[in-house]
Amino acid sequence: MNKSITAASLAMALGAALSVAAVPVVAADMSADKEKCYGVAMKGKNDCKAGAGTTCAGTSKMDHQANAWSLVPKGTCEKTASKTSPTGHGQLAEFKAKM
Repeated sequence: MNKSITAASLAMALGAALSVAAVPVVAADMSADKEKCYGVAMKGKNDCKAGAGTTCAGTSKMDHQANAWSLVPKGTCEKTASKTSPTGHGQLAEFKAKM
């Protein structure tokens, strides 16, 4: 009986390890059709990077913050409105906000 429990535990551990190893591949595939778009995130809704003094996701201090980005479908960033962008649309890189 002890051998059965050990074999089952080993099989479960191997299955879990293989599942965890596959997660980055799935995540990479899901983001392949996305791009970082700066200046389009609403306050506290950015996906990551929000300037000095912040940590990451959800830390933008204002709507359309120039150094905070959100993932958007590829090809839509520069068509998305941004009140702080010099062009009036999202940017593929950080920018200096217009006043």
